[in-house]
Amino acid sequence: MAAISQSLKFFLNLTTAQTLTIKKFDSKLSSLGISLNEFMILYHLGEAPDEKLRRTDLAEKVGLTASGITRLLSPLEKLGMVKREANSRDARVSYVKLANAGKKILTEAIASAEATSEQILASVKTKKLEELSKMLFELGATIE
Repeated sequence: MAAISQSLKFFLNLTTAQTLTIKKFDSKLSSLGISLNEFMILYHLGEAPDEKLRRTDLAEKVGLTASGITRLLSPLEKLGMVKREANSRDARVSYVKLANAGKKILTEAIASAEATSEQILASVKTKKLEELSKMLFELGATIE
């Protein structure tokens, strides 16, 4: 087998680490009835001005396609965690808004996600964590 570059090793390891952490987050968040992707939707809505975003902006923040975000939003709408809101100035634009049920779940989910992230990163030193976070932001991550 041919040797691979350090950058390819990094991305292969990053992908494996991501898969493992997603499984851990999904396992913990499932007790609240949501997945990690659904948590990210609620989180970004909670951080947005007026707790609402255009679907396309939300899809970009979560790292999904427009159709992918629509598939995830449908069950959240049915459960009353998010709701649609029309734009009063442009009928072509609609927003996704965090609903009261979504706020409640988000508060509980943040506590669960915080505990999970602390558990996963317990052995990583703070300085190293800051450096990794900065690097991920430089690669396109959206949360500073």
